[in-house]
Order: sequence, then structure tokens, then C-alpha cells
Amino acid sequence: MTIEWRYTIQQDFCVLSLSGFLGGDAVDRFAGAVGWVLARGTGPVILDLTDLRGWSIGGQLAITQAARRLTKEGRSLELAAIPADGSLVPDGSHPAIPVHCDLATARAAYQDAGGHTREWYSDDWPGVRNPAPQGQM
Repeated sequence: MTIEWRYTIQQDFCVLSLSGFLGGDAVDRFAGAVGWVLARGTGPVILDLTDLRGWSIGGQLAITQAARRLTKEGRSLELAAIPADGSLVPDGSHPAIPVHCDLATARAAYQDAGGHTREWYSDDWPGVRNPAPQGQM
């Protein structure tokens, strides 16, 4: 099982949404999505886990590696709606990762005015899509 992703650029932040299961077989796909984020946006990144069915320890480590990767580029990572089966296992070697109870709370932290957005998503993204998508992977 793998993941699907959608990346949306807001005015002051970006949202990378995941669906599926973030396990060992999905780590490379997740790293690729983070590369997409780094190439196409600026500012803080909210990792929306609302539609994630779960994660393995390897998936959690991939998230901490993403936080390090984003920090090296002057960006931060925040989590929204972590899976109910656990929390991120901190190992002390990654930047602090704020956790929000849901995506609405995370967006509220940036006073999202709902301005211009751009969106990209993997081919099988199951969620709602922008009526006129700006790009597709």
C-alpha cells in the first residue's frame, strides 16, 4: 500500500495532504512529494494527515527527515490531524514539529484569507480537487 498526495500553495503557507498508509513502501513517494514542495513553494508547510489511515515507525522517521530537509531550506514543517494510532516519536535530532488537532486549526494559525491558490496532486488523489487544477503529477 502506498500514499497519494496533494500540494496546495496558499498565500502565507503551503499544505501537503496525504492519504493512504505511510509505511516503508511509501517513504520514497513521500520524499518525492517533499521534493515537489521544495521546488514549488516557500514558507511553512502544513502536513495534513486527515486522510492518512496510519503510519509505521519508518513513516514517522520519514516525516522527521522531511522536517530536517525543509529546515535546511529555511522552511518549517507542522502537522495537522495525526493518525489516531499514535503520535510522532521524537528522537531529539529533528527540529520542533508543531502538531495541530486538525487542518482548520493549523490554517487558523496563519489567518488564511483564502486568496489565490495553486494545486498539484498525484494521479490517484482521492480528495476534492480544485475545479480548474493548475497542475497534475
